[in-house]
Amino acid sequence: MALASNPVFSPSHDRYSRQILFSGIGEQGQQKLFAAHVAIVGCGATGAAVAGLLARAGVGTLTLIDRDYVEWSNLQRQVLFEEEDAAEGLPKAEAARRRIARFNSQTRVHAHVADLVPANIHSLLADAQLLLDATDNFETRYLLNDYAVEQNKPWIYAGAVGSYAVTMNILPGITACLACIFPDPPSGMVETCDTSGILNPAVNLSASLEAVEAIKWIVGAHDRLRRSLFSCDVWTNEISEIDTSRPRSGCSVCGLHTFHHLSGVARPHITLCGRNSVQIHEHQRPIDFAELERKLQPHGTVRRNDMLLRFDRGEHRITIFKDGRAIVQGTTDVGLARSLYSRFIGS
Repeated sequence: MALASNPVFSPSHDRYSRQILFSGIGEQGQQKLFAAHVAIVGCGATGAAVAGLLARAGVGTLTLIDRDYVEWSNLQRQVLFEEEDAAEGLPKAEAARRRIARFNSQTRVHAHVADLVPANIHSLLADAQLLLDATDNFETRYLLNDYAVEQNKPWIYAGAVGSYAVTMNILPGITACLACIFPDPPSGMVETCDTSGILNPAVNLSASLEAVEAIKWIVGAHDRLRRSLFSCDVWTNEISEIDTSRPRSGCSVCGLHTFHHLSGVARPHITLCGRNSVQIHEHQRPIDFAELERKLQPHGTVRRNDMLLRFDRGEHRITIFKDGRAIVQGTTDVGLARSLYSRFIGS
């Protein structure tokens, strides 16, 4: 397709004119951005920011995957969401899709209210060319790493907690993968948004670095891609880099192609970032919200919309999604969470 045939790429078009002027992008780079399909796993603080940046840059298709819903505490740092989204308890992926449609209707957004697990990862990520991490747990990151290496797809690891931001590009077969740098998941006390808080400038730094690396890859500036694990503490001004330019010899994932996380071995329940919560994701069955509301009303307060149902009983809140997945708030006890799910939702 000739560039002039689409007004989106005309230098006279105001939307991208300043970006096209940048020598690293130009008209051809803008066309590549519009033709690109990027998947973002997680639509919280980092995910919302990077989705907004890429949509404004003109990425043609975004797949957004998130299991959670908007809360008031999110508004301090999650830039795509508004007070109305928190009041309604709108799923983050859907809230992000609606917001992006208001500032760039030319970007196609596929929103999936789902937990990324071995059973759905191939179907949800099959069409994406580039995968971006914006999750809050290493279990999903190791799953992404397994899938990316298996499918030979590039992905970018990114995270932020406290005042600390970190990113790393993974190009399977070329650079180190996540398991090369971190052969085992973190053990012991791990900082989270709940225990250490978070500064929104750290989030935006992480998202900006991830977005610019994604843009480099899309437009073909692969020689400009960072080959390091880059971290920065925006409060102390400490910066560090670890070389990731080559895979580690004997890596179980990119060297031996052993994909334990992709096979679903011992996948745990996940305690969510920023809340006293446990996710129950072992069920994959459709839920009739109207019938469930009728069943639960005698036992507590029930609110629902087309995408989720929220049940409050005492100090606990259960949020149920269409596929039967649930987030139980008010406890980190997996046994108690499963008991509440079984008692009120059914097994």
